[in-house]
Amino acid sequence: MAQKSTGQFKNRDRFIEIGLAIAYFRKLKGMTQQQLADLAMVSRSHISSIEAPNIVRPFSLEILFNIADALEMDATDLLNFPVNTKRVGTRD
Repeated sequence: MAQKSTGQFKNRDRFIEIGLAIAYFRKLKGMTQQQLADLAMVSRSHISSIEAPNIVRPFSLEILFNIADALEMDATDLLNFPVNTKRVGTRD
C-alpha cells in the first residue's frame, strides 16, 4: 500500500502540469471551460478540476485525447509543455 501512495505522489505534479497546460492552450484559443468540455465530451466541472492546480484529478488517456482533439493539437504537446505556473491562471 505504501508503494501506491508513493506512485500517486510522484504523479501528482505531472497531473497538475498537464492541467495547467490544458488551461493555457484553452485560453490561448479563446475557449471557455464549457466550450472545451462540450467538445471533449466531459462536464465543465471535470475540466475545472483538471485545470485547478490545488486539486489533483487523475484522468484517463481517452479524456486527454478528447481534450487534445478539442484543442486541435497532439496530446504529446500537452504532456511536453513546459509550464510556468506564475503566468498560467486557471480561472475563466
